[in-house]
Amino acid sequence: QVQLVESGGGLVQAGGSLRLSCAASGRTFSSYGMGWFRQAPGKEREFVAAISWSGGDTYYADSVKGRFTISRENARNTVYLQMNSLKPEDTAVYYCVVGTSPIEIIGVRYWGQGTQVTVSS
Repeated sequence: QVQLVESGGGLVQAGGSLRLSCAASGRTFSSYGMGWFRQAPGKEREFVAAISWSGGDTYYADSVKGRFTISRENARNTVYLQMNSLKPEDTAVYYCVVGTSPIEIIGVRYWGQGTQVTVSS
């Protein structure tokens, strides 16, 4: 089975930055994309960002475009999420994902346990 371990979450003031990392183990990822979802208290889990296997294509939710950047290192089966200009509305548990089309929940094959990001006013 595949395991995904997230790190880098924490508490930051509005306008600050955080960098999330996700390391995958248990198998190779020759064709799967990787990405991030998040879930805030009282809200549905939502797509944040995704990147293709080649790294040539990236996708972002409208709410984070221009502020977040996703990248990956295939040799290490690792994906990153650089988050800048953070807002209180970004507060959520962030989940690393792997799948054939990790832009919708149905396209996600594996989920990480999540890492908490809290943005204060």
